[in-house]
Amino acid sequence: MKRIGVLTSGGDGPGLNPCIRAATRMALGYGLEVMGIERGYAGLMNGEMISLDARSVGGIIGRGGTFLGTTRAPEFKTPQGQREALRCLNRHGIDGLVVIGGNGSLSGACALHQRGFPVVGVPATIDNDVVGTDIAIGVDTALNTILDAVDKIKDTASSHQRAFLIETMGRDSGYLALMGGIAGGAEMILIPEFETTLEEVAQGLLDAYVRGKAHCIVVVAEGYKPGTQAVADYLCARQEELGFGVRVTVLGHVQRGGSPMAFDRLLATRLGAAAVRELHEGNHGHIVGLIGNEIVLTPLEDVLTRRKELDLSLCELSKIMEK
Repeated sequence: MKRIGVLTSGGDGPGLNPCIRAATRMALGYGLEVMGIERGYAGLMNGEMISLDARSVGGIIGRGGTFLGTTRAPEFKTPQGQREALRCLNRHGIDGLVVIGGNGSLSGACALHQRGFPVVGVPATIDNDVVGTDIAIGVDTALNTILDAVDKIKDTASSHQRAFLIETMGRDSGYLALMGGIAGGAEMILIPEFETTLEEVAQGLLDAYVRGKAHCIVVVAEGYKPGTQAVADYLCARQEELGFGVRVTVLGHVQRGGSPMAFDRLLATRLGAAAVRELHEGNHGHIVGLIGNEIVLTPLEDVLTRRKELDLSLCELSKIMEK
């Protein structure tokens, strides 16, 4: 193996740049050349690549996002798209690939692996829904962003005696809402994994008001049904009865941005370096993840055929903390 490629794909998040940096410098330590693939799988199919050295990844450890860029590339899912990607990899003399991203990105990595190309994946998604790692790159910083918002909103909510619905990202996973709600001391957490009726939400607000609370913070995952706006409309219609004025704050893409916290910088550095080490040693077709405090390998096929479930004990803990 003489040359490897590194790409980031799918949704961005804090910690991608430290991971690129670590992978690059680890590869250079092995005497390998490194090509950075721009715009994820779209750039891979189009041959959009730049040479990376120690200096080109200098100063990026504290930057959010990904300096290589990322985009969605549905055409890569087709056999023709994958053939074009392999053609570009071979044309540029790339012998192995490090793919940094979530389940969609790792699905692409698995497709290349099944076509015989050496690939190692690195889990990076703020949803933390990738099997094979306790925590993915970007999660800790996103949670700290949510926590900062919850703390600030709680101040103004108390001043005006209001209930705030704070919507976090998480179309299919309530992880961010659950963990952010527990850490922020929310009065209620609404996630797609567990059904909570509008009547139960209203009762939660009423109970908080009767207990003498000056505010009521409800953290809502964007994937919760019937949705944040439906909850707001229902509560506003019963506002006089419930005692609290109701407001909505959608955190949106602010959760994806910002300088990565210390934990994400360290995690990204460890996983990026480990990915290159495994690739160099011929252990491809896996992701590198953190279980406990150990770097572990999980086959890409296992990652994509299993679903990472929320810890039920944390859900039970959140219910107790809401009282």
